Amino acid sequence: MKLSNDGTRARLKSRLGFLMLAAGCAVGLGNVWRFPFMVGQNGGAAFVLVYLAFLVLLGFPLLTAELAIGRAARMGISGAMGALAAKRRRLWSVVGKVIFAGNFLLMIYYTDVAGWLLKYSADYLCGGGPVEFSALLGDHAVCFASLSVVVAVAAAICIAGVRNGVERATKFMMIALLAILGVLAAKALTLPGARDGLRFYLSPDWAAFAAHPWRAVFGAMGQAFFTLSVGVGCMAIFGSYVGRERSLASETAWIITIDTFVAVLSGMVVFPACASYGVDVTSGPGLIFVALPKVFASMAGGRVWGFFFFLFLTLAALTTIVAVFECIIGGLVDELRRKRIWIAVAVAVAVAALSLPTVFFGPVLGWEDFVFGQFWLPLGALLICVFAVSNHGWGYGNFDREASAGAGLRFPAFFGFLMKYFVPILILATMAAGFAG
Repeated sequence: MKLSNDGTRARLKSRLGFLMLAAGCAVGLGNVWRFPFMVGQNGGAAFVLVYLAFLVLLGFPLLTAELAIGRAARMGISGAMGALAAKRRRLWSVVGKVIFAGNFLLMIYYTDVAGWLLKYSADYLCGGGPVEFSALLGDHAVCFASLSVVVAVAAAICIAGVRNGVERATKFMMIALLAILGVLAAKALTLPGARDGLRFYLSPDWAAFAAHPWRAVFGAMGQAFFTLSVGVGCMAIFGSYVGRERSLASETAWIITIDTFVAVLSGMVVFPACASYGVDVTSGPGLIFVALPKVFASMAGGRVWGFFFFLFLTLAALTTIVAVFECIIGGLVDELRRKRIWIAVAVAVAVAALSLPTVFFGPVLGWEDFVFGQFWLPLGALLICVFAVSNHGWGYGNFDREASAGAGLRFPAFFGFLMKYFVPILILATMAAGFAG
């Protein structure tokens, strides 16, 4: 069944553009903000090994499924599930829209955090360093202004179009991000005491892991979801912009490789720096906004290195925000058949307005992060998994043909077995552990 006119559907210009865009969606604060402190709290490399296993077992099949749904339907997740469903189309159409709504929930707190990063970058560039984090959180006007700049930049990139805006900007940001990350890692590895940080990071501490084994295991599982952004349909819209020349199983492997490379290399920046300056790597989310600025304040040339570090974080956040904005805008263009510019403006205004509670009431951010990370994201991933393999949804045969079409790796039958019988159980266990913890 032909679901859309390929002649009028926007297409990405190159395979590199697609990989950078999809990887840019995956690469974000989950790699740099969340990953290091979770490693620090759960046994160093012991946690990393378990996390990598879940990336393969969960991330690979679910990310491939999202891309396949988008490419087959030639539309975003909100319309694709109803269009592809073999049975109960009305039900799956509603499910697609529920999954799609998670993008708004993500943006109304992710843009706030990106605003903090932008403010820190500007402070290092223009002054001696950032204000205390608690003081920044108390300055609601500055937080909202920073958030608004992030939202405006993302909307402007999307207004420019899929090729000339989203693809071009993301490609530039990803290349800049990787270059800055390489320079930061090279600097961190030359700091005195860097070896101790690397030893902690690269040597498994199974005793620390075993002290809280379920927290560590389910934390690694949840991080695999969070870092790849599977479960809200972002990857579906990018799948809808590519042809069938390359198999999606191959492309997924590349996206996960890039995402993992950034996460692992980020640890080679954070842990040597923390070891060199005596910072507790188990200090949680404050590691980035509280502890590391103290490191830069003590370091020769710390203002310069602080600027580059927070610029790197800002780019990492912005690549994800642009990708999610495109998911929202592209999906609404498919559904409403209205001009991109007006939908982009409406989305920007809506995200900024919905972010106000996060700016003015700090605890709301923690609640939003919990609801999104422990409920909405895994629930979306579960529904996408069931849809892809169930005869009451799209059906495994259809999914497998789409995922394997084109040159490169065919979707392995082993993962089909996992998706039918084990992945749903693992996702439900992750959700239960999140609520129990």
